[in-house]
Amino acid sequence: MKTALLSFAAATIALTGFSAPADAQQRKPQDEARKEMRAGNVLSLREIERRIVPKMRGSEYLGPAYDSTAVAYRLKFIRAGKVTFVDVDARTGRVLRRSN
Repeated sequence: MKTALLSFAAATIALTGFSAPADAQQRKPQDEARKEMRAGNVLSLREIERRIVPKMRGSEYLGPAYDSTAVAYRLKFIRAGKVTFVDVDARTGRVLRRSN
């Protein structure tokens, strides 16, 4: 019983320790996007989604990613088992690329 409890505690600590950097890495692009939006340099994610999602009729919207280097959002969609990425200029809302 004691061994099982120690194993559980060690696993919990290990998982907690490894998840924190991943969370921090994911927040960094989001924080950068927010900062740029507040400065008026990029459109909000909601505005980008309002423009792009309706154009992807029949596809399920899976979510966004922000690339601060390219100053672009990548929106991910799926339709009939096929994933499509739509890259959008965060400053203008213009579609840069659509790839499957």
